[in-house]
Amino acid sequence: MSRADEVVNKLKENFHDSIIKVEEFRGEVSVTVEKDKIRDIMLFLRDTDKLLYDMLTDLCGVDYQCNAGDAARFEIVYLLRSSKFNDRLRIKARVREEEDCQLSTVSDIWRAADWMEREVYDMFGIKFDNHPDLRRILLVDEFVGHPLRKDFPTEGYDFAEPFSVQLEEELNG
Repeated sequence: MSRADEVVNKLKENFHDSIIKVEEFRGEVSVTVEKDKIRDIMLFLRDTDKLLYDMLTDLCGVDYQCNAGDAARFEIVYLLRSSKFNDRLRIKARVREEEDCQLSTVSDIWRAADWMEREVYDMFGIKFDNHPDLRRILLVDEFVGHPLRKDFPTEGYDFAEPFSVQLEEELNG
């Protein structure tokens, strides 16, 4: 049995109802899970002796707006690494649009998630419950919209104009 099979079996044993899909492509395993169980699954992956995914390598968002008939528009992708076992695992959580556009933070599990979750919030508008400082990180607070959403306008009357930045002192007189 390969290491990937062991990890997937452990996840299925403990979170059978929360595992939506398991995929393997070019030797890398991706597990899609219910978003409501993301914290429990991440704690399990970090703290279980035979797993020990001690590093969050990457966290990003994906917009699948063009997938007709798919109820979940967004996907949050977590890339984990186990230093002890020298392997990687991809965890995905599907997020529906607007009314359900949030999931639990993992920033207290891996500190690296703090800024990555802020970036996903800024670019996609997906909120992370209980995040210690969820605010824009790449764009100014006054910026309207989330530029990595597929429905974000890419043209308009002032699209070619450079974005003007005003200092707070200039705005206040």
